[in-house]
Formats: sequence, C-alpha cells, structure tokens
Amino acid sequence: MSKKKAQAFYPPPELPHTGVDAHAHLDDRRFRDDFGEVVARASAAGVAQIIQVFLSPEAWEEGRALFTPYPQIYFTLGVHPNEADTYGDAAESGIRAAVKSDPRIRAIGEIGLDYYRQSCLPRVQQEVFARQLRLARELDLPVVIHCRDAEEDTLALLEAAGFAGYPTLWHCFGGDADTARRILAGGRHISLPGPLTYPANRELRAAAAEIPLDRLMTETDCPYLAPSPLRGTRNEPANTAYVLGALAEARGMAPGDLWTVCGDNARRFFGIDAGCGYGKDVTY
Repeated sequence: MSKKKAQAFYPPPELPHTGVDAHAHLDDRRFRDDFGEVVARASAAGVAQIIQVFLSPEAWEEGRALFTPYPQIYFTLGVHPNEADTYGDAAESGIRAAVKSDPRIRAIGEIGLDYYRQSCLPRVQQEVFARQLRLARELDLPVVIHCRDAEEDTLALLEAAGFAGYPTLWHCFGGDADTARRILAGGRHISLPGPLTYPANRELRAAAAEIPLDRLMTETDCPYLAPSPLRGTRNEPANTAYVLGALAEARGMAPGDLWTVCGDNARRFFGIDAGCGYGKDVTY
C-alpha cells in the first residue's frame, strides 16, 4: 500500500496589497547586499507593511537609518530572553528614550522566555521579562512575546503582571490547539510563521484553524524559518504569502479575504493606518 504524498503549500497568486509580515529581522547582515530588492519583492507579493524587530537599543540606534526610505516598515524594540543578562537600567533607559523619539516603534518586543537555548538562567530571564512588561505598561505599548519551551512560566508571568486583556502578540506560534486556547484565553493574539507550511506540522495547522479570525496574524521571522518548499534558504517578507497559503487551506477560506483580515488585525494591533501613516489612535 503506497503512502499518501505529503501536501506542499504554495503562495496564492495575485494577493491584494493588504498583507502584513508581523515579525521580521531585516537588520540582519544577510540582507545587506539586496535590502531594496527584498522590500520590493515583499510589496510585489502583496505585503503592505512589515514589522521590523530590534533586539536592543543599540541595534535600533545602528539600524534605524536603513529604514528611512521605507515608511511601510514599523518597529518593535526589546531585549530578547537569550540576551537577558545584558538588560539593566541603561538598556531600559535606552528603550524608553528610543520610544519617545521614534514614532515608528509600535511595541515592546520580542520579550519573554526561552528555555531551549538556556543562554541565560531562567531566573534572570523571568526578572527581565517582568521588567519589560512593566515598561510596556509605562509606555502604553503592545507587547510581542517570544516563548520557547517555557509556556507555563510565560503565561504565569503574564497573569502575574495583570496582562489579561492587554494587547499582547504571541509571535512564532508552533503549538497545538490546546496551547493556542490557553494563550487566547488571556485575550492575546497569535502570529503564525513558515513552519505552518511544513507537511509534518498537522497539529499546528489544526490549531490555526481554530484561532479566532480577529486575533490571527502571519509572519516570517526572517531570515529564519523559511517556508516549504524553500527550507534551508534565507527567509524574507515576501514569503509571508506561503504562510497565508497554508493558513487558507487549513481554514477553508478564500486566500485574498484571509490575507486582508490578517493584515487588518496587524494594523490594528500595531496602530498602523492602512495608508502607512504614523497615527496611533487605536482602541484595543
């Protein structure tokens, strides 16, 4: 008896110019030689806005000028849990000053816990996570969460900080439906990355089918996690369309409609006008 061939997901053709890559690292050195072409390919694929993630105040200071010609690219800023031992009063002051000076910074993140790499002790990660949650409240900004092998502690710290109902995005979700339900119970949003397209990730696609439409986003986390059939290559924002293809199949929806819904969710969350303005008049 022959085995069923694994399904491959490809980007739908001619998506409207309404999508958002909700998480990208375009300051990575792998984009230095063709940055303008990368942004142009994203636009041609239907990506209207991109959320660029800076992982430290220094990274924002060094990299922000690269994005000056591209008003469709917005920022988040925070210290990643793998670098939690670099966070102190100076880093916190740097984030605070950056937010006050740069209207393109729309969230604190990615912040959270990462017990997979153990680059920093869990206790240190937890302390820094709690500090950055307090900073987000002070600055009245949404939060973008990084969580790897630390779901219980991440959710517990969010609850302890009173973040139920606070605008929070769980980036790069890779869990099952039960994990998604626990995340969503706090009123949080979920962003889905390239691994949604991997043939073996059936549980992830099943979870994606259950996420409420108004709390769903798509991302690349580029240059990492390139979708199937591009695994092993440098990922880029245009490939958000591959994620959308797998998501539309999982939900049985018209790709163009779903693309726009996910894009609108991201624009509301990050306070982005559809025309790429800097207005922050958003009600959560």
